[in-house]
Amino acid sequence: MESSIKRSNTYAAVLILLGAILFSSKAIVVKLAYQEPIDSLSLLALRMLFSLPLFGILGLYFTKPTTAILTAKDWIKVAATGISGFYAASYLDFLGLQYISASLERLVLYVYPSLVLLISAIFLNKKITRIQYLSLFITYIGIAVVFSGKIATTGNSNPLLGGILVFFAALTYAIYLVGSGELLPKFGTRRFTAYSMIAAGIMVLLHYAVSGEQSLFSFSNRMYGLVVFMAIFATFIPTLLISEGIHIIGSNNASIISAIGPISTILLAYFILGEQLYWHQWVGAIVVIVGVLLITLNK
Repeated sequence: MESSIKRSNTYAAVLILLGAILFSSKAIVVKLAYQEPIDSLSLLALRMLFSLPLFGILGLYFTKPTTAILTAKDWIKVAATGISGFYAASYLDFLGLQYISASLERLVLYVYPSLVLLISAIFLNKKITRIQYLSLFITYIGIAVVFSGKIATTGNSNPLLGGILVFFAALTYAIYLVGSGELLPKFGTRRFTAYSMIAAGIMVLLHYAVSGEQSLFSFSNRMYGLVVFMAIFATFIPTLLISEGIHIIGSNNASIISAIGPISTILLAYFILGEQLYWHQWVGAIVVIVGVLLITLNK
């Protein structure tokens, strides 16, 4: 029995590790896409266009019907949290990546657990412990160190603006995570993810229909290849892998393993995009990861 549990936990850890690495490739793909003339909204619309059918199949056929009584209010909450986490957060993130390197983007985005902690304290009256205050202090000291001093010019046309946009992406994603707390037991992880992604996808396409300036059918084959890769391997598959891993070992353990994400992005950005971090940014990156891990471990 004990060996069976260990094998199950190892299997879950591998799933989450692989999922985190695949998720980390999203910023790389976006930066590669920006090498061609495409705006953030069109790129996000293409991503949703290719990923929506996959999440639709997931929601309809690969999840068991819930036994919980679902109200209209529950469905509205699912739509609202999905729009926050996968529409607002993704759009702000894509905008930020126009001005900031993939490496810095991932480090700023990684502060979302600290924002979850602050939102829960302010709006849900959850007490912040001393170790959590320390972890918050460490996390934001790390971000300050990352953006202090000299910043490599590669991929960083406006680091301050890009950092602010990505920070608000992290904030809207944190709102999604806080809002999902009461809904996950009712819908189940995979069904909730599928429905919230569908709601976000519809919002993205509506936004594109109103404001889109580029035709979604006018891009190069390379662009469509990048978007298909992002939709399948940097969105849908890692979502399934991490959801399955969380189901086995829980969200806190999954968060610890997912700490590989920022390092994975930095390495991929170095080898694929030629990005670099200066020594003080490596120090800041390590401090940020330590701060976030302290928040997770304290749970």
